[in-house]
Amino acid sequence: MLDAVWAGERVVAVGDHGVVLLSDDQGKRFRQARSVPVSTQLTGVSFVDAQRGWAVGHWGAILATADGGESWQIQRLSSDVDRPLFDVHFFNAQQGVAVGLWSLLLITEDGGKTWTEQSLPPPPGARKADLNLMGLFAGSHGTLYATAEHGQLLHSEDQGKSWGYLDTGYAGSLWSGAVLDDGSLLLGGQRGTLLQGTKEGKGWRRLPTHGKGSVTAMAVAGSRVLVVGLDGLMMLSEDGGRHFQEKQSADDLSLTAVLLDAQGTPVLFSRRGVMPYQK
Repeated sequence: MLDAVWAGERVVAVGDHGVVLLSDDQGKRFRQARSVPVSTQLTGVSFVDAQRGWAVGHWGAILATADGGESWQIQRLSSDVDRPLFDVHFFNAQQGVAVGLWSLLLITEDGGKTWTEQSLPPPPGARKADLNLMGLFAGSHGTLYATAEHGQLLHSEDQGKSWGYLDTGYAGSLWSGAVLDDGSLLLGGQRGTLLQGTKEGKGWRRLPTHGKGSVTAMAVAGSRVLVVGLDGLMMLSEDGGRHFQEKQSADDLSLTAVLLDAQGTPVLFSRRGVMPYQK
């Protein structure tokens, strides 16, 4: 499983071979969705309420559901070239953004009935925009961020129509990010890289970590922040991301997605599927 979100009180997770898993008991038990029309890898998912959601993946696939993830319909699929989409975010039932390989950026303003490719400006010092856009995360005031290669963080204030670059000073790929309780930004990259900066995207500093697994996902619930990654990387903060305690997942299994339930208990996902959390 590669991504997971809350759809109301339901957990919806997506992954390899078009698999969509659903849980209605806070992630204790899962079952497969009733109808998924693709068998390609699904890499990202976003819901705006308990019923309406979208998932993206390889071959530029975009799927939509109106029944909480039970059944899905194709909104976009390319049969000419596999230019995968890596993540998707919807602000509301009409406005959404999807990102992927070689600066592929799509927006919709009609709930996904039509998707329009947006041209990005080249990053500073480059001739063209060709960075892989790895993930999306949103701030509380409508700002949308996209993590990318070469330590670049993109941001948009107008639902994805225009974008600017924030240079973190890091040279590697950024895979994930989140806005913390105080508005500051937390980014995860290769080999255990964890960066924290101001809400304006400045003053970046690298947080000390011992694990070398790349950071794949993070979840924030108030002052509790959980960061997970490859090779069993797990980092937990109880003070809003100021300090982290490191631990390893069971069998050092690589973790690919994470949620925090209403009690702050982690729901973990890996290449093997759902992972039990061990305190």
